[in-house]
Amino acid sequence: MAEVYGARRERLKEQYTAGGSAAAVISRPANVRYLTGAAPPSAVLLLAPGEDVLVCEHPPTGEAAEGRPDEALRLHVLRGPGGDPAVAAADLARGQGAESLAVEEHHLTVARHRALGSVAPRLRLENLGCAVEQLRLIKDDEEISCLRIASEIGDQALGELLESILVGRTERHLALELERRLVDHGADGPAFPTSVATGPHAGRRRHRPTDRRVEEGDFLSVCLGAAYRGYRSEIGRTFVIGTTPADWQIELYDLVFAAQRAGREALAPGVAYRDVDRAARQVLDSAGHTEGLDEAIGHGVGLEIDEDPQLAPSAMGKLDACVPVTVEPGVHLPGRGGVRIDDTLVVRPEADGGPELLTITTKELLAL
Repeated sequence: MAEVYGARRERLKEQYTAGGSAAAVISRPANVRYLTGAAPPSAVLLLAPGEDVLVCEHPPTGEAAEGRPDEALRLHVLRGPGGDPAVAAADLARGQGAESLAVEEHHLTVARHRALGSVAPRLRLENLGCAVEQLRLIKDDEEISCLRIASEIGDQALGELLESILVGRTERHLALELERRLVDHGADGPAFPTSVATGPHAGRRRHRPTDRRVEEGDFLSVCLGAAYRGYRSEIGRTFVIGTTPADWQIELYDLVFAAQRAGREALAPGVAYRDVDRAARQVLDSAGHTEGLDEAIGHGVGLEIDEDPQLAPSAMGKLDACVPVTVEPGVHLPGRGGVRIDDTLVVRPEADGGPELLTITTKELLAL
């Protein structure tokens, strides 16, 4: 992987040097990990004319959640507590003769930006923008392999839960059990706080589990994800508890399923982000569900659970091959509950079989 990280850094250097910057400091943790293989707490990456340096408060531990840094990098550990790695990196850049420094202004606080300017007042600060995020958009085979494994772990954890007795247990207890099962199956941890929603809570996006107990006849909607070597997947499913689904439950489930299928089928290289959103959203709109819908039908996943692209009505841009995204429409009826169906997929051309589905737990409306 050392060559992979080195190649990523070289691509980034070509961009910021073309813009007139001599060096760059990368501070956003996911971007640091993308370029180095590790993201120790508070660490920053300095890309400078002399050498590339990972600046940390403490030596990396090598744990899975942080990753293992590329051995080609020089490691600079701050002496004593209270230092700012970004400020130290700017000072190192000045020492290497850099006259300008590109920084991630969208990640730095105003105070931190001022501190960078004060440590090296002759160092001209430029905005790197979201250059690293754009590099991260298209995933390579190793990244997709990690996402595939993360998805398999999520499927395993969810499948085991479905085989257990659910009636009488609380949302909070089920969410904790799912997160434990993720780790048992090899995850670094949950990709995001697990959502378990029952009865009138079902179908809410990012519902925070409560002490409400599962009852017969409830909709049960679950959304979880695993983090594996830093890469994060997402899966969401809805079930009925303990009895044959009511007619209104079947009707609502079929509607959301049709919307999710329309979104999945719209995924292809060259398709506008907003057209994927429109394909799913118009199914729900045509059935009268125009109020309370999510701002986006889906989003990119990778080293962060919610990254570009955004599949939203106002989103600009078009899909590329090898971009992993979620498609996750949902409808919530206040006081009654609702349905969410969520998959992680990788955009593929039709010649390669179309979008690759990573999360494979059945989408049949099961009565558990």
